[in-house]
Amino acid sequence: MEQTVEQKLKALYELQTIHTKIDRIRQVRGELPMEVADLEDDVAGLETRIQKIKGELDDVEDDIVTRKNLIKEAQANIKKYEGQLNEVKNNREYDAISKEIEIQGLDIQVSEKKIREYGFEITNKTQVYEKALADLEARQSDLDAKKEELGTITAETEKEETELNAQAAKAMDNIEERLLTAYTRLRQNAKNGLAVVTIQRDSCSGCFNQIPPQRQSDIRQRKKIIVCEHCGRILVDEQMALEAEEA
Repeated sequence: MEQTVEQKLKALYELQTIHTKIDRIRQVRGELPMEVADLEDDVAGLETRIQKIKGELDDVEDDIVTRKNLIKEAQANIKKYEGQLNEVKNNREYDAISKEIEIQGLDIQVSEKKIREYGFEITNKTQVYEKALADLEARQSDLDAKKEELGTITAETEKEETELNAQAAKAMDNIEERLLTAYTRLRQNAKNGLAVVTIQRDSCSGCFNQIPPQRQSDIRQRKKIIVCEHCGRILVDEQMALEAEEA
């Protein structure tokens, strides 16, 4: 059955009333959901960073072990070459073995230098690692507190919000798609989520701009859907609001 304009306006105002109640519940939560999401991102980022630094520290420790093994190998080679010096038969063999001993000595110096550099690197990375751990502990503590706060608020309002969402879904079934699309667009564009507003003190209660007397009269007759010339919101008369409260 085709709805009258008055019925359409009442359906829109009823939906707006329900959505306004939902908006108020969500305002109580405020920025908490966003703060929780940001903290979760921070915690995840710090955990990834800590794992990366730990991996780098493990790699440096492995490099130190490798260098120490190279030193042991070079020292063993030097000992072997020094033993061969006693068995040389000419100067050419002596010079060749002496050169090998010199090369092994240089390899030891390079490895010792690298080990010292790795030591400094471990010190610096350890400081960064410990700071990241402290930051993670602080962020995790903040996250736990925010989650608890959000959980408390959500628990207090979850049932009411669920019921209101069900009411909103039912109310939407009574509104034609064209009007519902326009209503949704207006809600999305309005900072306060108001798409349907009343006349208050001869003004639009959405943008507070004055409405001419003749236009107010047209709105009260409820024979056509009228929008505010300034903000585009759908306008209903104060009496409709009162009727909705009494219903």
